[in-house]
Amino acid sequence: MMAGVESIKIHGEYVPVRAQVSNLEFLSAHADADEIIRWLRGFQAAPRMTFVTHGEAETADALRHRIGEELGWPCLVPDHGQTVELA
Repeated sequence: MMAGVESIKIHGEYVPVRAQVSNLEFLSAHADADEIIRWLRGFQAAPRMTFVTHGEAETADALRHRIGEELGWPCLVPDHGQTVELA
């Protein structure tokens, strides 16, 4: 979007960009996978379930796999519109 594209892909469909986009150089838009794993390692106890809801399906699934392999936590990339009962 910073490059001035006219549309972006969201959930597999292209959506027109109708916004003025500015970049605040001193802020990160999101952490990379290594930073997320490092942050998760700081938890005192593992959550009952971890949900990855950011990024394209392939990269979200790669992070899901890393969380399972490296931390041993149950992790899910929910489908768009999927509901999950939290008990």
